[in-house]
Amino acid sequence: MTPTTLFYIFISILIVSFIIDQVLDALNAKHYNDVIPEVLNDVYDTEEYQKSQDYKKTNYRFSLITASFSIITTLAFFFLDGFAIVDGIARDFSENEIIITLLFFGIIMLGSDIITTPFSYYQTFVIEEKFGFNKTTKKLFIIDKIKGWLMSIVIGGVILALLTWFYQTTENTFWLYAWALIAGFTLFMNLFYSRLIVPLFNKQTPLESGSLRDAISNYAQTVGFNLDKIFVIDGSKRSTKANAYFSGFGSEKRVTLYDTLINDLEEEEIVAVLAHEVGHYKKKHIIFNLATSVLLAGLTLYILSLLISNPLLSQALGVAKPSFHIGLIAFGILYSPISTITGLIMNWFSRKFEYQADDYAKNTYKAQPLITSLKKLSKNSLSNLTPHPAYVFMHYSHPTLLERFKNLSK
Repeated sequence: MTPTTLFYIFISILIVSFIIDQVLDALNAKHYNDVIPEVLNDVYDTEEYQKSQDYKKTNYRFSLITASFSIITTLAFFFLDGFAIVDGIARDFSENEIIITLLFFGIIMLGSDIITTPFSYYQTFVIEEKFGFNKTTKKLFIIDKIKGWLMSIVIGGVILALLTWFYQTTENTFWLYAWALIAGFTLFMNLFYSRLIVPLFNKQTPLESGSLRDAISNYAQTVGFNLDKIFVIDGSKRSTKANAYFSGFGSEKRVTLYDTLINDLEEEEIVAVLAHEVGHYKKKHIIFNLATSVLLAGLTLYILSLLISNPLLSQALGVAKPSFHIGLIAFGILYSPISTITGLIMNWFSRKFEYQADDYAKNTYKAQPLITSLKKLSKNSLSNLTPHPAYVFMHYSHPTLLERFKNLSK
């Protein structure tokens, strides 16, 4: 195979992926005006349903613009030897491969972020604002952006530097050391993300004593679940959309409730949502996802180790001198079809786990308050109640509201 042939394989992968995404989005958009299933008629009234339709159509049109802009700029970068240019800039600053790698990815990520920030700004302050979701101030938007950059530099930079060092010092077996690093980092983040990272962006406070905490504690006792870490996060400072999530395990397990969730739902409904989250823990879904992500990382790194030293990867991207960072870019493109497949499999498991967690909540608490909570959350986020099955298969990590309603109503 010649570098030119491999280059056009890269281009083909990018274009085919773009086309598939656009076809799925178009199919999904055709279902926006479908009649709502009778059992979900109480989610929206006529005015609210029209608002949800307008929201979906606005986002669809905007995503078409952003996706088209992204593929055009990406292809232009490829055809104009962008990687070779950035590689040359990085090498002008240093001869150390670790520093070159950090500069290379730093330039690309900063450039990409600068280009996409106007789209993010428009999404937040025009679209989300128009439909009543946005609570983010311009100051907070900028602060979040700066914090995100700093985190990428510190955490991403350290991991990238270590990966490069492993490759330079161990070559073919570097994937084992890299796997150990990624596995350790994944475990650490799963345990301490809520304690260390979330406070950088949001304020977390323990759920105050009262009837809600008592109701949650009483439920936890009935299922033999030791839960003393219940936190409320100030999600309302950025959006009106509600959420809740479970994180950690062992002594570090905790439930985090968005303040918007507490405001939007009744006490019984909040306990039902919590019962669903407890179901994920009891069914060992968190452990499964953690173990699977570590195993997939190991597989990916092993395949990377087989290809990374091939000079063809760098040459295909217009860089004569083989290097870890260019090989990493090339491998990422080649691996993306496999990544899509593993993503589909993980989404299938995720949807299956959602049913199991719903069943757990139904059997250990009540089905009806969970149903009403799901309906309220769908209404408040202007969710699509009639998505295309192909779009659901490709993108949804949760079953549709209709599917969950049918399961909970059995």
